Amino acid sequence: MSERLFKIDCGDIYLQEFSIEDADSIYKISNQLEISTFLPDWKSTREQRIDWVTNYEIPANKAFLEAVKNTGDIEGRFLKLGVFMSATDEFIGWCCTGIKEELPAPNREIMYAISAEYHGNGYATKASLGLLNYLFTNTNLEILNAVALPHNPSSNKVIEKCGFTFQGHQMIDDELYNHYILRK
Repeated sequence: MSERLFKIDCGDIYLQEFSIEDADSIYKISNQLEISTFLPDWKSTREQRIDWVTNYEIPANKAFLEAVKNTGDIEGRFLKLGVFMSATDEFIGWCCTGIKEELPAPNREIMYAISAEYHGNGYATKASLGLLNYLFTNTNLEILNAVALPHNPSSNKVIEKCGFTFQGHQMIDDELYNHYILRK
């Protein structure tokens, strides 16, 4: 077995940093209509996804986790974690944090996606709360953002269940989003 991957236990699910083995699952989920409709930037070919995971996402995760370990100052770094079923280790989605340049500073956001066959089970909320708790406990983060399209009621509900406060609307790529913030 190679090095141990960073993991956050959330009960019946857990979050774990992306590995090469996750690329196929990320590819399949990101191309589901229910996901690509709301997260078009995640849609890819299988080859693109393998390249992104290998050359961008894994190194970015390592840099994020190293910054947490050394100073707690995550600056502009990104962390992309897979969401897995604890009982089966099945990859069912992702929960991530990074900079959303279209938002006013401080513009770190949290975002998530759960495979269509697992919708409606509270996994996006559990994953988000696990990541929020980790970020506010282990980093210098004071404010976190979340955005969701108004016509995505499920995502808006997850954000509200996590304690975010509605701030108003924000135009991003010519689309109107609901903008929320959460303070430490």
